[in-house]
Amino acid sequence: MLRKIFTTSAFIVISLSLFSCNEKKSIIEEKEITLVMAEVNPEDTIAGQMDKAFKEKVEELSEGKIKIDLQCAGILGDVDSVMQLMMKPNSTIQLHRMSAVNLAIYGCKKSSLLSVPFTFSSREHFWNFTRSDTAKAILDEPEALGLGVKGLFYGEEGFRHFFSAKKIKSVADFENLKVRGTNDKAMQGLLKGLKADSIPVNYADLYSSLQTGIIDAAEQPIANYLSNHFHNICPYMILDGHTLGVMETVITLECWNSLSDKQKNILTAAGTYASEYCRKISQSQEEKVKEQLVKEGATITPVNDVTPWQKACEEVIKEGSAVDEKLYKEILSYAK
Repeated sequence: MLRKIFTTSAFIVISLSLFSCNEKKSIIEEKEITLVMAEVNPEDTIAGQMDKAFKEKVEELSEGKIKIDLQCAGILGDVDSVMQLMMKPNSTIQLHRMSAVNLAIYGCKKSSLLSVPFTFSSREHFWNFTRSDTAKAILDEPEALGLGVKGLFYGEEGFRHFFSAKKIKSVADFENLKVRGTNDKAMQGLLKGLKADSIPVNYADLYSSLQTGIIDAAEQPIANYLSNHFHNICPYMILDGHTLGVMETVITLECWNSLSDKQKNILTAAGTYASEYCRKISQSQEEKVKEQLVKEGATITPVNDVTPWQKACEEVIKEGSAVDEKLYKEILSYAK
């Protein structure tokens, strides 16, 4: 299998070299445009910081001709409402950072492979994957399916872990536990394997649902757990790392097709820069977050052996990877 995996530095240099001196001069001739970007998480999360890096690089490379109006903390709506708007003509939102698992809900079967439990063994595994032809094929999937959006770049917000009001020590503690379950096969299969009760809850209502006892537990990357103050009401987190929080930033095709080649190059290069920025901060941010959580009274329980978790998830792993077994094997191969 032919792979095109570049070193990180070379990858960025290639992207930024899209801009010759003549191209930079010609940017002045471009009209000024403003693109609205939606983010469901606060700006201080890994996702929010990646978005901000993208915004700043776009505005720098375009010399202010392209402005990104970044709206964080779900101001523009939840993931589904934003996506529904972006798939329609004349959307007032052009860019959206979303999770791969959300794209799976809209029929992106290749993206669904990224959310199969225990697919990525490490962050390094994921970032090796992002520089491959396999990753590009998955990023192109929404456009190929006619969803009206185009994938721009990847990011990750850390491995996702369960957190709860009462301490969870093992897989056995999930039986009959009321857990917030997103409407995707991977999460539904995971909770079924853990023998938990899946309760649908909108992300915007997650805090209040935990606070009132509608649900007992949920799952998030550790940075989001802190930024959204979930630890104030659910002070227990178990580091099972069932999936990596893979992120894909998309743009409406209507917007993309209206851009000049120079403008497209700017967004592409800025996406590469933001992706690399995310890679740099993700691990270091997580370690700081863990320290902060402990200081604020949270209890972090490590998982030294994921075997019982993988065994509980055998059925959903088998079912999820069957969507495209060849492609899934390719994703796994980048761990080497």
